[in-house]
Amino acid sequence: MRKKNFALIGASGYIAPRHMKAIKDTGNNLVAALDPYDGIGIMDSNFPQAEFFTELERFEDFIDNFNKTNKIDYFSITTPNYLHKSDIRLALRNGADAICEKPLVLNPEDIDHLKEIEKETGKRVYNILQLRLHDSIVALKEKVAKELKENPNKIYNIDLAYLTSRGKWYFESWKGKEEKSGGLASNIGVHFYDMLTWIFGDVEENIVHIKTKDVNAGSFKLKNANVRWFLSVNYDYIPNEIKEQGQRTYRSITVDGEEIEFSGGFTELHTRSYEEILNGNGFGLDEAYGSIKTVSEIRNKDAIGLKGNYHPFCELVVD
Repeated sequence: MRKKNFALIGASGYIAPRHMKAIKDTGNNLVAALDPYDGIGIMDSNFPQAEFFTELERFEDFIDNFNKTNKIDYFSITTPNYLHKSDIRLALRNGADAICEKPLVLNPEDIDHLKEIEKETGKRVYNILQLRLHDSIVALKEKVAKELKENPNKIYNIDLAYLTSRGKWYFESWKGKEEKSGGLASNIGVHFYDMLTWIFGDVEENIVHIKTKDVNAGSFKLKNANVRWFLSVNYDYIPNEIKEQGQRTYRSITVDGEEIEFSGGFTELHTRSYEEILNGNGFGLDEAYGSIKTVSEIRNKDAIGLKGNYHPFCELVVD
């Protein structure tokens, strides 16, 4: 089989090197990359011969000419969240499949629109949902599936806390602007929500307890679980024992009081994701729909405060 040809949109982004590595590790070729920022030295250790553009128009001209005698098979998309829909559309209408970082889009109706373009073009959209490939998460899904086969009405109690410290720059960047990132739930929570619903069933009730610029917290009723969740980019809310270790990130998921350990094993998951996509087994629009619907609802709901079944970390935020 010939090497697949890739184009990359968003080459300077934080997650872009993982996509470059995945393209390289799967034995394929990055033909061209696009980013308005031109300090992309990371390309030298991956694909130094790839064409690079800072202007969309010149990038599109190159793709058009390249496709006359060759073929771009995939566009990898690692741009800011609000650009994903238009970048995916660009890929499909240039005869390529799209591999897009999470969140795939900001709103569920965007997925409906992309489904129409899939039908028009015959091309596919794939979302990076790497937690579904993590060994610990796969083992948890298998364990829960076995237990639910024996007791289909079992309800699990889950606490999710993810705190990843960010400086003042965050709120000046696109990530800190809800209209561009989708807010905290979209930017740092969406893959956890996808993982939980993949294992414990669809969201039946979605409540938001706190919604500020640096904290989102709420609760879900899933088909087979009650979930309390807390997300923050504020260093102040990280547990003291974590701070004392010099760490600025805290991640915890407990299921019926038992901690799920999945702090390691992330380094190769983008490559694994690409392998699955190249083998025809990637996660498409239907798989992304549930989590995108959930984060869109969170964005549009009012916070109710400390009422009902809220995560204990919420008490750190409210005086």
